[in-house]
Parts: sequence; structure tokens; C-alpha cells
Amino acid sequence: MGTMHPPIEYLLFDLDNTLYSSRWGLEAAVSRRINGYLAARLGLPLEEARALRRERIETGRYGTTLEWLRAEKGFDDADTEEYLARIHPEDEADALEADPALRSLLLSFSQPLGILTNSPREHALRVLEKLGVLDLFPLPSIFDIRRNGFKGKPRDDVFRGVLDTLGVEAAACLLVDDVARYVEGYRAIGGAGVYYDETGERPGVPGPRITALEELIPLTGGCSTAGVCSTAGGV
Repeated sequence: MGTMHPPIEYLLFDLDNTLYSSRWGLEAAVSRRINGYLAARLGLPLEEARALRRERIETGRYGTTLEWLRAEKGFDDADTEEYLARIHPEDEADALEADPALRSLLLSFSQPLGILTNSPREHALRVLEKLGVLDLFPLPSIFDIRRNGFKGKPRDDVFRGVLDTLGVEAAACLLVDDVARYVEGYRAIGGAGVYYDETGERPGVPGPRITALEELIPLTGGCSTAGVCSTAGGV
């Protein structure tokens, strides 16, 4: 893979299972909490709640479980905040550790950095702090589910709103995400999207695909003027 064209002016990262390895299990734990919450809230057996969520989300009708609940289950702002608190408890990122290799890699990029996550801001801040990279992402460049009006990737209006705020064209802003349909949605509006397939299990996803974050270096035009090109670590 060569450098993206036009040249990349901004790097926009997904958070979960992208800046840290899926092997930590944080995202899997979130999914379990969501399924348990849905079963209790909707009065359904766990497997039925899981299947219903999968049908509503994976068909592409909604980007997030919360978007579905607000649209079809009458969730108001109070319900929404209760849901977010249950799904993202304060100790959820405690297992994560600082990742010096990730920090070195992020420092090597000459482009400004941002976060686009379907999770709430407090979750993003906890994870970035635990990884030791919070200071590398200015707070105005962290776009979370609240800031996006409780709408999430891969909605066109979410992507366009972020780009408008950043003042950058889609083709010059590189989105790195571990969810293929989010990357494909971003590419559909002309965005430069890279699918992060850490385990190498989906080689058939079209377009640029990486299995390690250091593979972004040639796509972004190489190292910074400092010449730092470190390898991002795993668990």
C-alpha cells in the first residue's frame, strides 16, 4: 500500500479494539453488559435479547444499540444516561495498561489526531488515560455519542458533522476503524478509510486494510520530522 491520495491531513481513530487490542476483552464485556441490560429492561430471555439486538444493529438499520432504543423503545434522555452508566461503569478500563509503543507511534505522525467513537465521552477519556495517550488527543477532537446527538457511525450525517467541525475534506481525513461497515460507510461519502483487521480474519474486506497500527505509516506519508516510527504493541 502506498500513501493515500490526496495527502492525509488528519487522522481520526476509532477507540475500542483499535487503539488497544481486542485481546483485552473490554469490548466483549460491553457487549455482554448490553445484552444483559436489554434482557432485563425488555423482559426477554438473554438469547432472545441478543438475537433482537443483532437483527436491529447488524442489518445496518442503526449504528448503535442506543440509537435503536431511542428510536423504537421510547428512551428519553434520562433513560439514555441510565443506560450509558450501566454499560460503561467507572471501572471498565481498569485492566488496561499504559502502552509506550502506541504513544511513540502516535507521536510519529505529523497530522493532528482525533477520536470518533460510538461510546460516551467518559469512556473515551478513561481508555485514553489508561493507555497513556490522553494528552495526544485535544478534547475538541474527541467525538463521542453525545456530541453526535446520540447518533453513531456509520451515519453520513455523523461523519459529515465531524468533518465540518474539523474543517477537513473527507478524502484528506483518514478514519481507522475495526468495524468494516463503519469504514465502508465513511468511504461511501468519499472518505479515506482503513479497516483495522487485527486478527487477519477478514481479508476479503475491500480497500486498504491493516493488521497492525504501524502499517499506517506509509499510508500517511511516512514518519514525522522527528523520525520516530515505533511499533504499536499488543496486550
